[in-house]
Amino acid sequence: MYNMLTGIRVSVSRCEAKDRRPVREDDYAAMHKYSFDVVGDEMTSSSRYDFKFKDYAPWVFRCIREAFHLSTEDYLVSLTDKYILSEVGSSGKSGSFFYYSQDYRFIIKTVHHTEHKFMRQILPQYYEFVRDNPHTLLSRIYGLHRIKLPHGRKVHFIVMSNILPPNKDIHAQFDLKGSMQGRELSAELASKPRACMKDQNWVKMRQRLHLGPTKCCAFVKQLIKDVTLLIRLNIMDYSLLVGIHDLNQGNAAKLRDTTLAMFDPQTTDIQQLNRLTRAHTIRKKVVHTDPVALDALPQGTLPPLPESMFQELRYSMFYREDGGIL
Repeated sequence: MYNMLTGIRVSVSRCEAKDRRPVREDDYAAMHKYSFDVVGDEMTSSSRYDFKFKDYAPWVFRCIREAFHLSTEDYLVSLTDKYILSEVGSSGKSGSFFYYSQDYRFIIKTVHHTEHKFMRQILPQYYEFVRDNPHTLLSRIYGLHRIKLPHGRKVHFIVMSNILPPNKDIHAQFDLKGSMQGRELSAELASKPRACMKDQNWVKMRQRLHLGPTKCCAFVKQLIKDVTLLIRLNIMDYSLLVGIHDLNQGNAAKLRDTTLAMFDPQTTDIQQLNRLTRAHTIRKKVVHTDPVALDALPQGTLPPLPESMFQELRYSMFYREDGGIL
């Protein structure tokens, strides 16, 4: 995680320093390689390194972030702080891991090499679609990267928007595919915090989306556009994520405090050490630091989560009403 943030900081800053121009055909295949020590200093290719970082199609993803009204400054501030959040015991069914930026704004998700390769193949169509459809409900992917440790395996990952509001507890989540076959979460699992229920749960709980005629029309039209693109790209495994915040319950349960953990190697106190000593100390801290559940942190040290929705999501008709649809 620590290495991911270092690579993002350097690569995104380098791309931002260039003059603005339209996306060119060769931008989709572009990739930039970096080598770093653990302190975050860039190394020459022949030097001993702690990790290597590869940034794919950086100019295209810069333009994608701009299309979604996300400034580079906000992006870097969120992703390059000293700590990061994760779900307690997080590991997806595919073996992927999810991490959150310190303000709950972005998700860092590891992906399989085949997923990474496919994302690069469809990147031209994806960029053109999100550029022309600012209200899309597709995942907002802001970066595609890879890290490699010495004698270690390569880890590919993406950075994407967390569309669930940072200032609201989500009391129920549903992953809807429009199919009833094998689409039910057991009562035992559904009772756990942050459980993601499925289509049969939705029907049995008599859930509905109450949008009104204008929003309903816009919602259906956008879904049709999004699904049409997925069909054209031969993507089959997709679903609609619905998060429900109960206005009556509010944030009284503090669900995020019991389901999120913080990884903080606490490296701010070693800046006065010389470079070699600092590198050795950081290596030890990163290796021996474990994530700590937010509700287990000492009183007064809990990292504050934002009190309002993020600015870039206010441009979407489906997220602008305090983080969703009221």
